[in-house]
Amino acid sequence: MSTILNENLLLAIPLAPLAGCLVAGLFGKAVGRAGAHSVTILGVAISFILSAIVFFQVMDGASFNAAVYQWMSIGKTQFEVGFLVDSLTAMMMCVVTFVSLMVHIYTIGYMADDDGYQRFFSYISLFTFSMLMLVMSNNFLQLFFGWEAVGLVSYLLIGFYFTRPSAIYANMKAFILNRIGDFGFLLGIGLLFAFAGSMNYGDVFAKRTELAALTFPGTDWGLLTVACICLFIGAMGKSAQFPLHVWLPDSMEGPTPISALIHAATMVTAGIFMVTRMSPLFELSDKALSFVMVIGAITALFMGFLGIVQNDIKRVVAYSTLSQLGYMTVALGASAYSVAVFHLMTHAFFKALLFLGAGSVIIGMHHDQDMRNMGGLRKYMPITWITSLVGSLALIGTPFFSGFYSKDSIIDAVKLSHLPGAGFAYFAVVASVFVTALYSFRMYFMVFHGKERFREPKHPESPMGAEAASHGHHAHAHHDDHAHEPHETPWVVWVPLVLLAIPSVVIGAIGVGPMLFGDFFQHGVAFDKVIYISENHPALHEMAEEFQGWASMGLHSVSGLPVWLALAGVVVAWFLYLVRPDLPAVIRRAVGPIYTLLDNKYYMDKINEVVFARGAVAIGRGLWKEGDVVVIDGIVNGSARFIGWFAGVIRFLQSGYIYHYAFAMIIGMLGLLTLFVTLGGK
Repeated sequence: MSTILNENLLLAIPLAPLAGCLVAGLFGKAVGRAGAHSVTILGVAISFILSAIVFFQVMDGASFNAAVYQWMSIGKTQFEVGFLVDSLTAMMMCVVTFVSLMVHIYTIGYMADDDGYQRFFSYISLFTFSMLMLVMSNNFLQLFFGWEAVGLVSYLLIGFYFTRPSAIYANMKAFILNRIGDFGFLLGIGLLFAFAGSMNYGDVFAKRTELAALTFPGTDWGLLTVACICLFIGAMGKSAQFPLHVWLPDSMEGPTPISALIHAATMVTAGIFMVTRMSPLFELSDKALSFVMVIGAITALFMGFLGIVQNDIKRVVAYSTLSQLGYMTVALGASAYSVAVFHLMTHAFFKALLFLGAGSVIIGMHHDQDMRNMGGLRKYMPITWITSLVGSLALIGTPFFSGFYSKDSIIDAVKLSHLPGAGFAYFAVVASVFVTALYSFRMYFMVFHGKERFREPKHPESPMGAEAASHGHHAHAHHDDHAHEPHETPWVVWVPLVLLAIPSVVIGAIGVGPMLFGDFFQHGVAFDKVIYISENHPALHEMAEEFQGWASMGLHSVSGLPVWLALAGVVVAWFLYLVRPDLPAVIRRAVGPIYTLLDNKYYMDKINEVVFARGAVAIGRGLWKEGDVVVIDGIVNGSARFIGWFAGVIRFLQSGYIYHYAFAMIIGMLGLLTLFVTLGGK
């Protein structure tokens, strides 16, 4: 078969969801609800099928790295739309389109009674198009387009219920914090473009050794170190790393399907994908890698603590996402890029499963999201129960589940790293195993086991769920048992749960060998082996020497610390929330200051309001007063005043007397004669 992928086939993959978006968005009223979901699901389904075809072609050795459209040319610099499709891209395309397809199907049931039905389907299809353009790009221009496009659509989706003040606050927070990260991202791209002279990945990577030898002008800092840290600041915003993480939990204001799409395989993993794609540059800067590792370790551990004190089922899963993104970032810092991408893939399936499972619970609970009002749902929602259990087991790293293989590999990789900060990172990821198990099974036991609290009056500290107002369920103050009876959700909701549960179990065992220790990432376009197994950072190489297969890895895990820490977390959650449910309140009173700190999320929201939000307002006000009023208005008004003054002077020459004009003509003629004589004399 040909070693070059078909260009038209690749173009169809992002354009199919875009076509569905345009039909649902522009002609939503004409096609109706059924037409809107049919055309968008068809578009994403086509995209997934074509992505799977491309994936198998890439596994057979095919690749693509070329421009498909030239937008602009300035001198020798070309600004193009182009695709780079290798094994990394092909895997991302399959994950993004599959999760998006599941979310599209799920949305039929979840948004069935919503007035914005067609608009929502249009948005999520546009989101899929944007993410595909990001992961398929072969140059920084297109990467930045996709980067900003997913940010814009996430703004629209988080604020989907635009009549709700909390939703508007949440999408503005996400927008502002992502702009802070994107400013660093743009600086990094600018530095690489200025010194490499190209926007194409391949051209920049080819000059990486020359760039590593340069220093940032005016300093003794390495140019590549500065550029990589700037790029990673962009990833900190998009992938919600500390301290630019505070937007992500508030994004729960959006409907549950988009929470799954944002937090599973698309927007928040864009930063992980970008750093992996830029790995030839990061490999040449140990300082940048240490920075990445420490930031990831802080996020993994301290965001996990916040999940323990949350009572909103969606926010527990959101803080879990933050912690798992920290794991991926730690792997990037340890130079284990393939491990980070492997966890990105496994996490996409079980995290989408957990979010959609949480949405199923919310539907069954009549849009109440507070776990304190749940309990005993196992017998009422059996499919949601078993799939949520599968997702939770995968999340905590249970042996032979998908999350085990990727999380255990991250812990091993950071343990073998010798970079500054590796010791702290190892402690953080190991401690996070216990924390993850504790908050995950706290949620599981509170929702599906124990006392049935949904027939009782609402918990006194419990607000109704974030989406309740939009669905017309205000207080549930009545005590009609039948009205409160939970129920299993329709098939369009639980079928995606089942389809996501399957890879949540098996994909880790299938992928661990070829993706981490095989030749998976050598298929297609590989700029250099430094991307995946580095001579300078040999952690992955040392792990490969000890790997004896997925079964052996699972069996030997019982002798390791992480599995026992996960088991301890499950046991503690079982004891506190099923055996002695009175103890959490006692512990809460005993550690009052610590609980207050966690409940206030380390006061990062306050810091965000003071530093970032007020800073943005101050900058905006400064640009308005100094830039707009003084400079722009000064120029405009000054030119108007000059014209008025000039007109006033000229007005005196327009007297209306002929002899005045004749005199002016004579003076003019004398002036011209004098000029000509003078020039002629010279």
